[in-house]
Amino acid sequence: MAGPRHDPADYRPRDVVPIRRALVSVSDKTGLLEFAQALAAAGVEIVSTGGSATLLRDAGLAVTDVSAITGFPESLDGRVKTLHPNVHAGLLADLRLASHETQLDELGILPFELVVVNLYPFVETVASGAEGDDVVEQIDIGGPAMVRASAKNHANVAIVVSPESYPAIVESLQRDGGTSLVQRRELAARAFSHTAAYDTAVSTWFAEGTIGDDIDLPAHLTIQAERLSTLRYGENSHQRAAIYTRVGGHGIAQATQLQGKEMSYNNYVDADAALRAAFDMVKPAVAIIKHANPCGIAVAAPNALDPIASAHLRAHECDPVSAFGGVIAANRTVTLKMAENLRDIFTEVIIAPDFEPAALEVFKLKKNLRVLQLPADWRQEPMDVRLVSGGLLLQDADRFPADIESVAKDWELVSGERPADEDMTNLIFAWKACRAVKSNAIVLAKGSATVGIGMGQVNRVDSCRLAVERAGDRAAGSIAASDAFFPFADGPQVLIDAGISAIIQPGGSVRDAEVVDAARAAGVTMFFTGERHFFH
Repeated sequence: MAGPRHDPADYRPRDVVPIRRALVSVSDKTGLLEFAQALAAAGVEIVSTGGSATLLRDAGLAVTDVSAITGFPESLDGRVKTLHPNVHAGLLADLRLASHETQLDELGILPFELVVVNLYPFVETVASGAEGDDVVEQIDIGGPAMVRASAKNHANVAIVVSPESYPAIVESLQRDGGTSLVQRRELAARAFSHTAAYDTAVSTWFAEGTIGDDIDLPAHLTIQAERLSTLRYGENSHQRAAIYTRVGGHGIAQATQLQGKEMSYNNYVDADAALRAAFDMVKPAVAIIKHANPCGIAVAAPNALDPIASAHLRAHECDPVSAFGGVIAANRTVTLKMAENLRDIFTEVIIAPDFEPAALEVFKLKKNLRVLQLPADWRQEPMDVRLVSGGLLLQDADRFPADIESVAKDWELVSGERPADEDMTNLIFAWKACRAVKSNAIVLAKGSATVGIGMGQVNRVDSCRLAVERAGDRAAGSIAASDAFFPFADGPQVLIDAGISAIIQPGGSVRDAEVVDAARAAGVTMFFTGERHFFH
């Protein structure tokens, strides 16, 4: 049902609204006392509840309890205290209308010109590991009602949901005696974003507790994010850009930058791609990324004294030219040895779970190097989201099973003999590494390190040629992985001519027989996995 309609002439203009009465009820009490002291010094009456009232009263400030206004005590462990007409009429009265002003007078209710409310710490409670009723009790009811009512009535009320807004309110109060319409509208926008993010966090928590992997994709999808920082520019200098963090996020957006220049849009994209590649590996591994594609992925050599340093050197050897100015991800703590190996290699970003203090001292000599430490709860996302014009695409993230060695036993051997365990390990590595390469993707690997990568070509033959060219003499005896099936035998023939010993691919082409025949004729082992790994 629509609200009452008024003639535009009924509304009296209001720009600066003097602050005479403020309603204060906050969970985050950062800066509250100093803010309230400034309000009191300006002659503002402060109405408050619960812990906020106690804090201010203990500091010697005059405070009116909400219960004195409602004539009803706080009840049900504080669940009911502000949900009352004497409060909400004071929030919602549009004093541009003479009729509203008259009704307030008849009811004996005074309006509020400032409302300071932030909500129960629901997100923080969930992050602490709390469950069940402990979380439910942190679902705020009265707070969002007050915030939304005040934001709706921003023509008359300034709504503050964050301590960050306190200085601006004090400044306008001291300068103008109140708040301007422009200021109140901006505060209203922040307020509605605040309650939207809060509701999203609550709905997400309920959904995660009730939706399993076998449930259909959601009919409605809400993605709430808060701007973390504005970036210098996007992929190119003429594009604006910013990075946002999601509620409950635990990825690169939550990483801590320990040193270096400001992260760029491209830095974030490449660093995330590097994490995708490095953390697919169970053993100590390093991925070096350039333009969102790997120029080297490797795990540590057997019996290496410093496994992560070994993994880096082996990844770098794949394509030292392309590694110049690359982005590096390690899936283990970066050691002093690895840092020393990087001393003379220009690197844009390095990201890892942790860094030895001595390694950080070495990095300090490279002042422009961006050093990022992953959050302690970092993990790969279960879903992928991609914007398209007018909408977005949602899919399960492409992940390998934790027991891929067991899964590999069921791969179909269509040519040659099953490799020895060491070669089978290399085969699995090549298959994993291939997933991190943009399609069409071909990876050549030896000893669980890439030696040649062909990526992003519009046909698979060119990707084969590119991988072989980059591998050079190292192609001989290597294992080749293809992210999707070979539509013709010409691609595998390029690999065979280069001397590869085995090929792993999904299979499924109408010309699989021709491809298998070419492998058999050359005495090359070939596996079908039955599963492709496109990465566009």
